[in-house]
Amino acid sequence: MSSISTGRMIDNGSDPVKGRVVWMPAKSIWITAMTLIAIVGGPLTFSWSAFAVFIVLTAITICLGHSVGMHRLLIHRSFSTHIWIEHFLVYLGTLVGMAGPFGMIYAHDIRDWAQRQPNCHDLYAHRRSFFIDAFWQMHCIVALDHPPRFVPEERERRDRFYRFLEATWMAQQIPLGLALFALGGLPFVVWGIAVRISVSLTGHWLVGHFAHRAGHQGWCVDGVAVQGYNLPRFGLVTFGESFHGNHHAFPESARLGIEPGQLDLGWYFIRLLARLGLASAIKLPHTIVPRRGLRRIDAIETAGDSHPPHHAAGHAGSRAWARDQP
Repeated sequence: MSSISTGRMIDNGSDPVKGRVVWMPAKSIWITAMTLIAIVGGPLTFSWSAFAVFIVLTAITICLGHSVGMHRLLIHRSFSTHIWIEHFLVYLGTLVGMAGPFGMIYAHDIRDWAQRQPNCHDLYAHRRSFFIDAFWQMHCIVALDHPPRFVPEERERRDRFYRFLEATWMAQQIPLGLALFALGGLPFVVWGIAVRISVSLTGHWLVGHFAHRAGHQGWCVDGVAVQGYNLPRFGLVTFGESFHGNHHAFPESARLGIEPGQLDLGWYFIRLLARLGLASAIKLPHTIVPRRGLRRIDAIETAGDSHPPHHAAGHAGSRAWARDQP
């Protein structure tokens, strides 16, 4: 049994291993429908203007919405901003089509809690083969025999806007779809809704799949079931989210691309907010308490090795390194 509570997940004799994978009909039908419409309707309705709508809306919803709004702000509270900005960013994150605010918090926190244990279920660790993991992650959940207790923060529970988004997150595509139809007809709707959602959700799974299996590792965390790895080549298209090894090392950091040369557009947006006086209390690696078991890994040794070596700098060296970064 587990004895580690993390954030909103409260341990109550929980077990992160024993459970069964359960098909979720609503989740499965949603992503299947979006994917089929994209595969069939995408080529039939293609135009360069529709493709441009897809690119722009995907960039806005993934970068500002999912990465900054949902992940760094709502889930990790890595910075603070005005509530109307927070609501707008989380709304953009809802438009990604993955879940509502509470669904996103729960999905993230249960996985994070499980991965921090000495062992966890294969779904949380992305241990299964490529296609099995794809089906599990996008169409199923784990029904643990003894799950932790999920307790959202009070300000989240009391937020009426978040409760509204949670109850209507799929329907939030309707106003956007109507606006797209008025601007460009059916092609804008297909590419701005179905293609965007299917690509975003599939891309989210792909990053999670590979970033928990192998890659560059500047840091490792001892005593946990799952390590995070960086996928440097995908930093631009994921807006910094592919630097998952850094995120495992410093979960509360507003900056994910913390190594030299790692492009993190989500961080650039947060810096812009700060310069405009719209973001404060920004957390960075040198301002947060290091994770227990965190070790710095020699970059030369990890360049061609996905497994953490046994010697690395201690916490003091980690903090000094992080403090020197811009």
